[in-house]
Amino acid sequence: MCDGDEDPAVFTCSSLPPDPRLLATVTNAYLGTRVYRDILHVGGVYNGAVGDTHRADVPSPVNVRMAMPGVGNLAETFTLNTRIGTFIHELRTADCAATQQIYAHHALVNLMAFSVTLRRSARATQPITVQLQTPFVPKSQDLDLHRGAAFQGAHYVYGQTLVPEVDGGPRPTVHMLWTPVPPALTLRGEERERRWEFLTAVAESEEEAKKSYSQGLSLIAAGSLHASHAGAWAARWHGCCVDLEGPLALRQALYGCLYYLLSAIPPQRSPGFLFHGISPGGLANGTQGEDYWGHVFWDQDTWMFPNILLFYPEAARAILEYRIRTLEGALRNAQEQGYQGAKFPWESAATGREVCPEEIYGAQEIHVNGDILVAFEQYYRTTQDQKLFREDGAWRLVGSVAQYWCSRMVWSEEEQCYHIKGVMPPDEYHSRVDNSVYTNAVAQRSLKFAADVARDFFVPVPEQWVDCAEKVKVPFDAERKYHPEYDGYSPGEPVKQADVVLLGYPLMLPMSPEVRRNDLEMYEPVTERHGPAMTWSMFAVGWLELKEVQRAQSQLNKCFGNITEPFKIWVENSDGSGAVNFLTGMGGFLQAVLFGYTGFRITKTGLRFNPALPQDIDKLKITGVSYFGNKLEFAIAKEEIRIKVTESPPNPPASPLEAVLEESGQRVLLREGQSISLPVVAGWIQRSSTSAG
Repeated sequence: MCDGDEDPAVFTCSSLPPDPRLLATVTNAYLGTRVYRDILHVGGVYNGAVGDTHRADVPSPVNVRMAMPGVGNLAETFTLNTRIGTFIHELRTADCAATQQIYAHHALVNLMAFSVTLRRSARATQPITVQLQTPFVPKSQDLDLHRGAAFQGAHYVYGQTLVPEVDGGPRPTVHMLWTPVPPALTLRGEERERRWEFLTAVAESEEEAKKSYSQGLSLIAAGSLHASHAGAWAARWHGCCVDLEGPLALRQALYGCLYYLLSAIPPQRSPGFLFHGISPGGLANGTQGEDYWGHVFWDQDTWMFPNILLFYPEAARAILEYRIRTLEGALRNAQEQGYQGAKFPWESAATGREVCPEEIYGAQEIHVNGDILVAFEQYYRTTQDQKLFREDGAWRLVGSVAQYWCSRMVWSEEEQCYHIKGVMPPDEYHSRVDNSVYTNAVAQRSLKFAADVARDFFVPVPEQWVDCAEKVKVPFDAERKYHPEYDGYSPGEPVKQADVVLLGYPLMLPMSPEVRRNDLEMYEPVTERHGPAMTWSMFAVGWLELKEVQRAQSQLNKCFGNITEPFKIWVENSDGSGAVNFLTGMGGFLQAVLFGYTGFRITKTGLRFNPALPQDIDKLKITGVSYFGNKLEFAIAKEEIRIKVTESPPNPPASPLEAVLEESGQRVLLREGQSISLPVVAGWIQRSSTSAG
């Protein structure tokens, strides 16, 4: 059974962490802040040129703290309720309670809000006053702000960023309206309860900011501002449920990871929303000099994307659309480096040009190109959304990356294969190496995928793509039966983070169980113990593949050193250094559960499963898995897998599905609303064939 009755989705404490970086974040796909922080950030709004570009600091009107000075016997709690996406501060005495709720609206993404509710006990008759402490000043080091005329009781400022990302590039404008915050609120003697609500609306146009503020006022008048936000979160959780019978700490970690990741994705059914990607620290972070300045890395495509795709293909599509919109910048990057096609930046902001402050990473860490194509491939294999590729730019992007890889390879007469020279692998302890096994393998996969899409579209496949894919060197030591990290790697050399182990997952490079084990054994002891948080999740996935579940769990347990209390904020490195609210680490952790315990693999032929549960987990239930338009529920126990199609939309019609067991070849049709029971063995979900029974 689960540990106790404590709700794993609600995190409560009586005092805040002393490090303000570890405070809870409230974000949506457009706005974000840490609670009690004097700045917020807006998606896609950067200031500064090239290597200096960073998320523009916008002054935050929601940085307000309640206090009741001089009141004795005051109980205080701080709660992050991930079920309703709300941070709650409560002050309580024998006579009254004061409750503040702070949130970034999950459906109306141009709005942030907070409310204060005062309630008295039945016996109390005196006026009750709470002070509101706000250091808000409408100034910014990144924006040229001007005051505008008041609007419906709101103050108004607007202004542009100071420096464009590239010469002649856009300087985004920010328009902000907010409800004035008084120094104190009083519940009069004859009142039992009263709520005050405060809005902040932010948009890139005056019209949109005013429209959003007016929408917020209408919801306040109807008494449903917070209810509409909580309802949007309830709908989000309904479509993405991960429950397990196991340790409370693991269940809490899962809810925390899902909350922070789901906070960052576009609202449901918002096709016109322009999404600007996910940075390692999310929208709550990214000030100059902080958390990689809000830039977008491979972290988004490799570590966060698969979890999002599994539940919300529409949000996954928005991530891919961000890459498509920045393709022109990637084409320029390749041209400037002397190559053909598209070279996506190691660090991306608004334009797709390289904005990494240190040239070595942008020049050498080219595996990001392949990482992006793996995300496009995973999306293609689970949705068959041909419109994205045929009409909306994805095919041009895929072809441009394939072209880049071909131009980046050089032929070795001596070895009779293609080399990729002078790169930095995911392991950033090494630079200017030749034939990074991960880089070359992801390049090979990119080229094979590009060729597959061309064949699907009846487009001639360039011979060069096929030739380079077949003949690129993927280093392998036949004597020791393992993959050297690069040409000249010596066993025992220290490694910063997960690198070669990524060949098995997510790349699914064909190899025997013996080689998979040798790679894990070789690199596990030499990988930096306090390195980036996503590393141990990938070792866990590898051991789960080999059915060594307790060894996997010992690796996954290392991740708990990166989770801070009380709000489950992740730090990049377990010594507390690096990015904070490290969504990358959360993404890796989620994949260890969503793809590790289940054995899920997205392949050409189907969605594979091959479960392996540790001893202390009795059951894992995952609801909302998306595949070819259907929604699936998997309930995995020690002796049985139950699979059910919970939704199969008629318009457009979802593909009928069947489950296939690998060893026996048995096929079972999946009918909407009906649950099937299977033994705990390997198999896959695929489109049903006409002869399925």
